[in-house]
Amino acid sequence: MAGLPIVDVPAQKPPWLRVKAPGRGRTTALAQLLSARRLHTVCSSAACPNMGECWAAGTATFMILGNECTRACRFCDVKTTSRPAPVDTDEPARLAEAATLMQLSHVVITSVARDDLPDGGADHFVKCLDAVRAALPDAGLEVLVPDFAGRERDIAHVVHDGRPDVFNHNLETVPRLTKKIRSGAQYQRSLDVLKTAKRLCPARLTKSGIMLGLGETDDEVRGAIRDLRAHDVDILTLGQYLRPSSWHLPVDRYVPPETFAALADEARGLGFAHVEAGPLVRSSYHAERAVPPRS
Repeated sequence: MAGLPIVDVPAQKPPWLRVKAPGRGRTTALAQLLSARRLHTVCSSAACPNMGECWAAGTATFMILGNECTRACRFCDVKTTSRPAPVDTDEPARLAEAATLMQLSHVVITSVARDDLPDGGADHFVKCLDAVRAALPDAGLEVLVPDFAGRERDIAHVVHDGRPDVFNHNLETVPRLTKKIRSGAQYQRSLDVLKTAKRLCPARLTKSGIMLGLGETDDEVRGAIRDLRAHDVDILTLGQYLRPSSWHLPVDRYVPPETFAALADEARGLGFAHVEAGPLVRSSYHAERAVPPRS
């Protein structure tokens, strides 16, 4: 297939990247609910461009284990430290309470990387999943996990004991850029994490995402998509990288919607069960669309 269209980086963001700013009303109420329960969300901690839309709709992606990460990825706006705060043992109960008050039908739980913990935070994921399941037995449950340094025992603990409907770990970028972009991560190790989760529990849906606009080529994106499918990943997300600050890597290109649509069509042709692709797509954006409703 010929190269897909790209756009030179303009001084201003193109019109397809305009987003709704967080407003009042339900957004304010949700912010107060989360603040009162001392909960973090990727929406605010990672400066997600969809925060206005999602918060206005009453949804959010919970970020457990604090809001300070032990890695310093060049694309992420979460704060970095070598000594995060101790694990908050009451967090699972507060998270379940918030999810119940928000009346969520699909709950997404992610975390910072916690390389300071022996299990990378796997047991805390399980406790959060258990708490939400007890409070909302009919809700879909999805986790977006770090790589747990590739340890099978920790992956198994989340997959088997936590029993999420969706196990997500993001590839983020192509092999050539992984070392530059993903602090402490390895391209093949991320693929192996996903393959291991599927091998340990074939019934679990596996999911991963790639950002575009970091310097990759279209052919490299296609290669990464093929790698994910070869490792039995079911769900794929493709979105545009947006630079959080001057410290972070600059945007190499703004990828137009038609390019995302073409890549999504190619991915579906490879056999992915569900693909979300577009400039504003993020890992948990409209995550409930990929999960069959409970009978």
